[in-house]
Amino acid sequence: MRAKGTLIPIGGNEDKGIEIHEQYKLEYIEEGILSRVVKESGGTEANIVVIPTASGIPVEVGQNYLTAFSKLGCENVHILDIRSQEDAAKEGSIEMILNADCIMFSGGNQSKITKHIGGSKIHDILLDRYKNDENFVIAGTSAGAMVMTNEMIAGGSSTEAFIKGAVKMYKGLSLLPGLIIDTHFIKRGRFGRQSEAVAKYPNLLGIGLAEDTGLVIKNGHEFEVIGSGMIIMFDPKNLTHNNEEILEDGTPMTMTNLVVHVLSNGDRYDLETRETKVLPIDSPFV
Repeated sequence: MRAKGTLIPIGGNEDKGIEIHEQYKLEYIEEGILSRVVKESGGTEANIVVIPTASGIPVEVGQNYLTAFSKLGCENVHILDIRSQEDAAKEGSIEMILNADCIMFSGGNQSKITKHIGGSKIHDILLDRYKNDENFVIAGTSAGAMVMTNEMIAGGSSTEAFIKGAVKMYKGLSLLPGLIIDTHFIKRGRFGRQSEAVAKYPNLLGIGLAEDTGLVIKNGHEFEVIGSGMIIMFDPKNLTHNNEEILEDGTPMTMTNLVVHVLSNGDRYDLETRETKVLPIDSPFV
């Protein structure tokens, strides 16, 4: 059974209408990623719950999102900062998740989300609502995007690209079991660690999201690229000479026939058929 809800993973640093020195911006929040989040959630009347659990500065991050969504005309926005499994088990926390039209996970450390929310009642509710509620949206930026997968990148050095052991994997929230997501992909040079991740799990697709760039994923398998940047897709289905299993940590890796797609705003992809629909070059930017 396909999931009925909508997922919106974002590569980080999405335009919030407040940062004036960001490299990746659409220049006006009204046509940016957060505006699309609001639209998919039902409009400005949507009940949006921001979860800054991944962040080390949750008060500041929460306020930034309150300001950003306010600029978009939203008045029903709440902050739910979960710092322990005990917080996740509170009736008030559970009630907020049950009543939300949209859950927005902030950036930070994705392992904090799995530690404090993974396996909790809230986690069960998120999985159930995403599977069965066609009006439910889960969005997440940076760490909040990476945690959506089952095999989750938990860390790893970009400077040691293509070296066995450069990427650290952990279990995520399993909303997207067929993917591995990395974020801040272009700016932080994460091509190598995503390559090692798909070498470890060649049955999965790897997606690297640039900043201020995201996906709108419908029916659990169809996505549209949104935002001002690009995504890099890694399809390891036809990998040959993948020596990841036999190497010792610290050894340079070999991979051949790794298929890579570069997609941008408006392009679409089917995760089941692996078919790409590229926006015609003369189409208006959306």
